[in-house]
Order: sequence, then structure tokens, then C-alpha cells
Amino acid sequence: MSRVRRRTRTAALAAALALMTTGTIAVSQSATAGVTSLGASPAAADLYVDPTTQAYAAWQTASGTNKDLLAKIALTPQSYWVGDWAGADQTRQQVADYTGRAAAAGQTGVLTVYAIPGRDCGNHSGGGVPESEYARWVDTVASGIVGNPVVVLEPDALAQLGDCNGQGDRVGYLRYAAASLADAGARVYIDAGHSGWLSASEAARRLQLIGFTDAVGFALNTSNYQTTANTQAYAEQVSSQVGGRPYVIDTSRNGNGSNGEWCNPRGRALGERPRFVNDGTALDALLWVKLPGESDGACNGGPAAGQWWQEIALELAANAHW
Repeated sequence: MSRVRRRTRTAALAAALALMTTGTIAVSQSATAGVTSLGASPAAADLYVDPTTQAYAAWQTASGTNKDLLAKIALTPQSYWVGDWAGADQTRQQVADYTGRAAAAGQTGVLTVYAIPGRDCGNHSGGGVPESEYARWVDTVASGIVGNPVVVLEPDALAQLGDCNGQGDRVGYLRYAAASLADAGARVYIDAGHSGWLSASEAARRLQLIGFTDAVGFALNTSNYQTTANTQAYAEQVSSQVGGRPYVIDTSRNGNGSNGEWCNPRGRALGERPRFVNDGTALDALLWVKLPGESDGACNGGPAAGQWWQEIALELAANAHW
């Protein structure tokens, strides 16, 4: 398989979402009985802007045209990623801080949980929590959740299922994580790759292995570049095969679509700004899951994965169609 890639149970969750004070977030029934979907005004203000990102720091110190371009990234709501780069207790504190700030602002935070054993099959984002520690790690992280954030669960994990050794009971891990995070108040979406990776039927089959007892729906295009139109067409096919479940799309860097590369491709652009969606489809939200300007890895001239790369941040912003 070619390496095209990249990169949430409770009635109380619905009630809590309805209490959000900024924008008009509400919970509505989808066309499929028993499935709930977010309905909201198309306002990014409903989502929380984190002033602790690398993009925000870069914007604060920039001047002139660079400052204007970096504002497009820094002042746009993006996901907060948590993984094994910090211990479980420290990660819980980080989650409590981020989700606490979002809840205090009356807005919705977005978390990306990224610590599955055998992560990224040892490639640029390789790592993950040991198999024996994953359930404990997830429970610790979940205990830090304040309010009702959206959670994108384990980018690439389902799409890479069975691709390498060291994955352990990956299906079981994902089921457990979805349950633990949902019980803590999160709205969990299971990452399922993107439209250029798995066929819609295969993505649906893998999602059904995890099931939706706890997760609300699925996430697509995390850290990838597939256009929103193509991704939504694909997502609707997947959704139709998993009981009409809702989904979210990462639009952070898909403004110019994909050129077939996944690791720091040049000539790309920021995509549509994040917003909740209520358009009659199963689409719940457009999100910026990947943080634009942070490297995919040491490829195409970029620094290590997750490090700030101002050159490509400016390029993404300059190429944006807004």
C-alpha cells in the first residue's frame, strides 16, 4: 500500500452541549434514529482559540506582512494534541488547563489524542504508549477533561491497522479509549484516514470493528490535503455504511488540495476556517486538527515532526483563498 496518509455516550453530553454560551451550538437528531449531530451557526467563535500555540507565539513576535499572514493561523481555532511526549500526569494537567480555559470562555475545545501503541509504524511520528500502559494513560488523560471538548481519536491508527508489528490489540485500545473519553464528557470522533487512503467500504468496515457505543462518529483528512469537496463526498459514502454516523473534516491545509505528497508538500494552502456545520448532511464540523506551520517530519526540508517551520507557515497563509 502506498504511504498516502495523515494524518467522539451519555445523555448528559447532549445536555451539556446545549448549555454552551457562545454561538448557537445545539444537539439535533440526524436523519438516522438514535444518532445525534451537532447543529450550529457557521461561526469559528464557537471554537476556542488557544493562545499558547507555536503559531500564536510566532504571530506575536512578527511584524509587517508576516504578522498579517501569521494572524490567519494564530487567531484560528485549532486542536490541542496530547501524546506520549509528556508523562500521563503532566498530560492530564495540560488537558485540564486547555479544556478548562475553553470551558471558561464558553467555547468548545478540540483535543487530538495521539498515543496508540505502535504509532505511525515507527515512521516520522513513531512512538506511542507501551501496550501495558495505554488504558491507564487514557484514563489519566480523560480525568483532566473539563466540559465537553471534541476529541479526534488516534490519527492514522485505524487506517494503519495491521500494517506493522507492535500494535497489540489496537481495536480493543480504540474501543477502550472511546469509552473512557466519552465517559469524561468528550465528544469522540474516531480517525479513519482520508479519501485517498482506504476505500469507503474498507473505512466503514474498520470503523464497525470499533463500533459507536461510545464514539459519536469519525474524523477524516487529519493532517492531510484532500479537498473538502472530495472528502465530504467520500465521508457521505462511509457514513451511509455505518448507520448515518456524523463526521468531522480537517481543513487546516487543504486549500489547494493534494499534490500526492503527505510530508511537508510545497504549494499547499490553508483551507476553510473551522466552523460547526448544519447543512442536512452528516457533516458535524470543519476543524483545524493539524496545526498549520508545524512540520510533518524531517522531509522536504522541514524540521522534526511537530516543530515550528515559519517558512511553510507563511506559504500556507499566503496561498489561502481568504
